[in-house]
Amino acid sequence: MEMRTTTQLANFLQICIDKKSHVNAKLLHAHILRKGLFTDTFLSNRLIELYHKCGLLTTARQVFDKMPNKNLFSWNAILSAHCNTGDIENAHKLFDKMPERNAVSWNTLISVLVRAGYEQKALSLYNNMNHSGFLPTNFTLASVFSACGALLELRYGCVCHAVANKIGLDKNIYVGNALLGMYAKCGDVENAVKAFEELPQVNEVSFTAIVGALGDTDHVDEAFDMFRSMHRSGIRIDAISLSSILGVCARSGINESGGSSVNGQQLHGLTIRLGLEKDLHLSNSLLDMYAKCGDMNSAEMVFDSLLEVSVVSWNVMIGGYGQKYQIKKAIEFMQKMQRFGFEPDEVTYINMLSACLKSGDTETAHGIFNKMASPSLSSWNALLSGYSQIEKHKEALRLFINMQFRNVKGDRTTFAVLSSSCASMGLLEGGRQIHAASVKNLCDDDIYVASGLIGMYAKCDKINVAKCIFDRIKDQDDVVCWNAMIAGLSLNTLDKEAFVLFKNMLENNMLPTQFSYATVLSSCVKLSSISQGRQIHARALKDEILNDVIVGSALIDMYSKCGHVDEARLFFDQMSIKNTITWNEMIHGYAQNGHGSEGVALFEEMVNKSGEKPDAITFIAVLTACSHSGLIDYGIKIFNSMLQEHGVEPISDHYTCLIDSLGRAGRFNEIEVILDKMPYTNDPILWEVLLSSCRVHLNVNLARRAADELFRMNPCNSAPYVLLANMYSSMGRWDDVRNIRELMIKKQAVKDPGYSWFEQKDEI
Repeated sequence: MEMRTTTQLANFLQICIDKKSHVNAKLLHAHILRKGLFTDTFLSNRLIELYHKCGLLTTARQVFDKMPNKNLFSWNAILSAHCNTGDIENAHKLFDKMPERNAVSWNTLISVLVRAGYEQKALSLYNNMNHSGFLPTNFTLASVFSACGALLELRYGCVCHAVANKIGLDKNIYVGNALLGMYAKCGDVENAVKAFEELPQVNEVSFTAIVGALGDTDHVDEAFDMFRSMHRSGIRIDAISLSSILGVCARSGINESGGSSVNGQQLHGLTIRLGLEKDLHLSNSLLDMYAKCGDMNSAEMVFDSLLEVSVVSWNVMIGGYGQKYQIKKAIEFMQKMQRFGFEPDEVTYINMLSACLKSGDTETAHGIFNKMASPSLSSWNALLSGYSQIEKHKEALRLFINMQFRNVKGDRTTFAVLSSSCASMGLLEGGRQIHAASVKNLCDDDIYVASGLIGMYAKCDKINVAKCIFDRIKDQDDVVCWNAMIAGLSLNTLDKEAFVLFKNMLENNMLPTQFSYATVLSSCVKLSSISQGRQIHARALKDEILNDVIVGSALIDMYSKCGHVDEARLFFDQMSIKNTITWNEMIHGYAQNGHGSEGVALFEEMVNKSGEKPDAITFIAVLTACSHSGLIDYGIKIFNSMLQEHGVEPISDHYTCLIDSLGRAGRFNEIEVILDKMPYTNDPILWEVLLSSCRVHLNVNLARRAADELFRMNPCNSAPYVLLANMYSSMGRWDDVRNIRELMIKKQAVKDPGYSWFEQKDEI
């Protein structure tokens, strides 16, 4: 009879568990107590489970504590109850007290630690599990791979992958998806694709993870191909997978305005066809995609059609208009947001700050910042970064001082931005104070802070301090610090050392970036070392980075400045992608090497056929080409077309090129007309160029005018004294020569000795 009662009670308890009926549960609990059945471990375990499912943790714990006979299921049930309600501290204490454990016990605590963001503790617990002789299950490994991905622990993830292979769990769908996600988060797209391909069966989770991995690593076309494959294979496309591929469109849309927007529109159509347009998260992804692609008209249409909006929706719109420098629209949306009862959050304010600063409206940005009751560190950093980007470096430093007064501790972003500002101003003392503050806040070991400090000290002529910081960096597996050090050496004319460091970088199995190649090619130029330049060219070819427009432009510059303009043109013609910088380098290369006619012809091709718009640098290059080829009248025509046809305001360098061209031809009357009209009179290079032309053509009056201007600007510069003395000596005016020499001694203007060099077997 008692057996039948126990079974009936167990069945009733199961019904209450299924229906989460805590009122009936208490009636059953009272009946169990009245009948003296509380000693029945099975019924008590069901009560713990019941109260846990009804969210009554305290009652469940009371049942557990009063149980006279606990078994492993009892311990696991109450452990699960504490874990599921987020009571991790008491869950840990329970786990430590357990008289025995099984795989369920370990998995329960490991998974909750990962979900709660305690990934490092989860991995430590996993190690203890292994040492205790328990084999991981598919649930264990899924949690462990998730932890490795969150911590970017690629090496440890690979070790766990080997364990999964050894015990035969690598083909399990849950483990396989978690493994794929781990490789994706760690940026190892090659192994992510391999893990995907090795899955015996794939589902929407697998496809979503691989699409995200490809998109995050800029394999945009492959990401779209994978999504199309998912669609063709008949796997259910849900809101999450669509949000993932829209994220790929959004990220690529920042750099490519056309193709990404078209793909995004197709995905928008698919969203409507699948009836998912009411999903708020997916709608926000659509908004973000259109905003990042710069299509704010479509974004606003989507926004206006939403049945439900969130703070995220408003933030995306405000951020999108900020990206387009439409500050009035951004402010309008923030005001609308508040009228509709939505309170701006931190992201709202950061988006508004960014919008104002990108538009150069520092006053409004400050006003918004001051309205924030308690600005977070992210808000401070947003304002700091904005000031730095628009080159208001003094304001950035003042803001940091204000941070100190308000006891706001900086982080890696703070100190990296401030180091950059100090470097831009050449402010060594300020940079040292930032360095000291980063040490105090334990941020100096961070790779980005250290790289910023290396750049700051290098620009302040303290390259030895920069070397010390570089040598002390513990984790030199990041290319950022190598790039900063190579650039610092090159900046301080230690180009041979920069080249050696680049080779060391390769020996350490570091993959150079476009910045690495551009910097070391610049060093080859300054060393006039064509052999080393060709070595870099070969390495760039091996690394398949020659299609990068920055590397290609640097190679053209290197070949041109080393006197191999034909090789530069050969590479120029082979480039699949060119921009204005590429055309400028090639035109300038022709000008430097005395091929002015070819430079002018290339300029005509650029303007009339390429679709690229010439900028100020383009006109310096083509005017130099005209000067070197004696195309004076054509040069004047190009100069006059700058503002009228191309909207480029002439600057001092353009006037210098024009005066050089006219001076070589001895057309000094035209030069004097230009000198009287031009707005730039304090450029020493312009007057040196004029003085040099006057010396050749023995124009004493204009030469004296140019020399007087140079004496006024810098009395210690030896160039005007030497040029003027040489002109007088060629005319036999020895008294004037002597006067110039005496004046030079009086002003303590010392001429630097000239030197030349040649290259033989990689030695200078």
